[in-house]
Amino acid sequence: MTGPVSDHYERLLGPVYSWMVGDVDAATARAEAELDAIGLPSNATGTAVDLGAGFGLHSLPLARRGYKVIAIDTCEPLLQELRSRAGAFTIRTVNANLLDLRAYVARPAELILCMGDTLTHLPDAASLDALFSRVAATLCPGGLFVATFRDYVSTPLQAEARFILVRSDANRILTCFLEYSDTTVQVHDVLHERVAENWQMRLSSYAKLRLAPEQVMKALASHGFSVQREAGLNGMVRVLARLTGR
Repeated sequence: MTGPVSDHYERLLGPVYSWMVGDVDAATARAEAELDAIGLPSNATGTAVDLGAGFGLHSLPLARRGYKVIAIDTCEPLLQELRSRAGAFTIRTVNANLLDLRAYVARPAELILCMGDTLTHLPDAASLDALFSRVAATLCPGGLFVATFRDYVSTPLQAEARFILVRSDANRILTCFLEYSDTTVQVHDVLHERVAENWQMRLSSYAKLRLAPEQVMKALASHGFSVQREAGLNGMVRVLARLTGR
């Protein structure tokens, strides 16, 4: 995305994102297992698009399965990390807005992923609908779109639960605070880092959409998808949407 979300990642989250994830090999193994749970083939030949690819938690397992991967993200430091981790795999990285995906996919894709909490980074409901329209136009007939996102609607956090310790070690502490409004949740990230003998604090915030699972499924169905809801990793909602036509 562009604007506050992109700025937030460039300034604060991007350079520490892989540290925030923790054990990258374990996280990649969980992503691989998630692709298995989705039912993706172990040997593929088609095109897969990874929206909000980050440093490649899903792009790399897709490439190992044989997909021709196009990884799209607005955070260049994360894409640079993806390229450094790709090794012999050919993954096309694109620093662009998710909504511009059609400009970078020359042939119909068999698979489009939008994992993590990327959908909630869209600025409004109209952008969500626009994304689904462009995903439908990019997929081949019968193609699969898979997205995961956090449900900030059904069970909003309250009181002290809005303070989340994301990760800490001897030299770095990342804490998150959430503020809810009617349609968004404001995310405040507080990063403490040890520099020599002193601690330095950096702050940044951005808004996420509050998306109800039913809202996402209805929007996908309106664009010709057959939609299935599942439980994703780490409490996320996972939707599998197969393009069936109108």
